Amino acid sequence: METLPGKTVERLSQYRRSLLSCLENGRDYIFSHDLANLHHITAVQVRRDLMLLGYSSVYRKGYPVRKLIEEIGKTLDSSEGQNAAVVGMGNLGTALAHYLSGIRPNLNVVASFDINPAKVGTLINGVPCHHVTALQKVIKEQNISIGIMTVPQDSAIEVADELGKTGIKGILNFTNISLNVPEGIYLEEYDMITSLEKVAYFVKKLGE
Repeated sequence: METLPGKTVERLSQYRRSLLSCLENGRDYIFSHDLANLHHITAVQVRRDLMLLGYSSVYRKGYPVRKLIEEIGKTLDSSEGQNAAVVGMGNLGTALAHYLSGIRPNLNVVASFDINPAKVGTLINGVPCHHVTALQKVIKEQNISIGIMTVPQDSAIEVADELGKTGIKGILNFTNISLNVPEGIYLEEYDMITSLEKVAYFVKKLGE
């Protein structure tokens, strides 16, 4: 399969979470319009996305939930599994390490990094914490392909540069600093301040 657009990948990930919830609630089939309503999009968009998984027609009972979960996994997940590391174990990094623990069997947070002597050498939510000077060594030894950055903004560029030297393939940036990374690294930037200000703006408009 050719590389999917980023927005399509986002929707497939969101569908999977909803489908897992449906399965937990004993639901075996779901219609495209039901899935669309859960995500505030059109049923046409859902059907287009599911066509990428080989579902070209709508079933009388709806789509089989368990099979959809399996097919999305085949599309999104690596069969060999992927390891990630969190760089910066402050409140956000610690929370992410805890939240992401075991969330996907093929995607694991296996290491973390910090400069705080009280954290280095300890387990934080079950994840070993190393000093940032060990980035290259640990990332190579643990076959880590994804770096999750939750460092202070004045360290962001330096940490991104160091990650770029490790051979890592993807960076998820939670800092509010826009980064430039070498070719061959996929960068995803999540700016929480912008997201909060966006919500605040529309809340303001609703009150006008």
